[in-house]
Amino acid sequence: MKTAKPLAYWLFAVAAAVFLMALIGAVTRLTESGLSIVEWKPVTGACPPLNEAEWDNAFALYKASPQYKMVNIGMSLEGFKQIFFWEWLHRLWGRLIGVIYFAPLAYFWIRKQIPAAAKKPLLGILALGFLQGAMGWFMVKSGLVDQPAVSHYRLAAHLALAFVIFCSLFYMGLSFSVARAPAVKKLAPLRGMVKVTLALAGVTMLWGAFVAGLRAGLVYNDDFPLMGKHLWPGEIFDLSPWWINFFENHAAVQFVHRVLAVLAFSQILFVAWKSASFKCPPRLEKLFALLLVMACVQVGLGITTVMTHVNIAAATLHQAGALTLLAILTALLYNIPGKGK
Repeated sequence: MKTAKPLAYWLFAVAAAVFLMALIGAVTRLTESGLSIVEWKPVTGACPPLNEAEWDNAFALYKASPQYKMVNIGMSLEGFKQIFFWEWLHRLWGRLIGVIYFAPLAYFWIRKQIPAAAKKPLLGILALGFLQGAMGWFMVKSGLVDQPAVSHYRLAAHLALAFVIFCSLFYMGLSFSVARAPAVKKLAPLRGMVKVTLALAGVTMLWGAFVAGLRAGLVYNDDFPLMGKHLWPGEIFDLSPWWINFFENHAAVQFVHRVLAVLAFSQILFVAWKSASFKCPPRLEKLFALLLVMACVQVGLGITTVMTHVNIAAATLHQAGALTLLAILTALLYNIPGKGK
């Protein structure tokens, strides 16, 4: 696709906003703030309570929620304002992302600066943005019925969609700013390896979302890599049927995430090592080196998160590391064009 720097700057800016949105979402989740706003008002909800009466009304609505009744009974108004802030900021930032994506898109479209080949992908990202907003509320609703926590399946879907939107924006930004090298037949196997790595990293992150949603990171926080006396938890098959343990048993979900992380890290080591035999261009060599360094950092952040009993800063950085890995893998995929690209 023809390079167009204004389009690239716009898409990278939106991708950065999505990156920050994911971090705000992580803090919102870790501070248990996500259920503080029990209504969905896409337009008027952008404005927080501005006076004592409005705060009293918002607090009264929260007091009727399962989280207040079962977890935060007796919470003060000041305490409520603290958790309200993070959920409000999360939703506000989502609205801002919608504005900074749609307004320039309309501008570039009207001025006929968007190549024909890019129109459908850009509209597709816009549709994903609307879907993400709906998915966010669908997730929150699951924690407002009878349990003081959202469905970890819906949380995983919400986070996975954020990752897809981020990677799509980043990929499109690259397409407008970096001239793609011609397809090289000898690099085709390497492209396949990167795809496998991206898929494995994605599955690992999906289970990481399960861990976050179930708060499964709060079990087995000592003696890493052991889980008790073994490398696996003793209660790994406590639930019935047996396969449901890997999705809903707290200890088993954390164990699966650990196993997937080891597999993903091993795959990254293999791909980085294998890339040396392909005599890659300098840009690819740097990306593979960066991938290897970031994978090591991410493993360290994961272990730190567990060992610190899910410290908010460590856990948030761990999520940032996941997004950074996805960005590097996306850049590799873009820079190793397939046949006919």
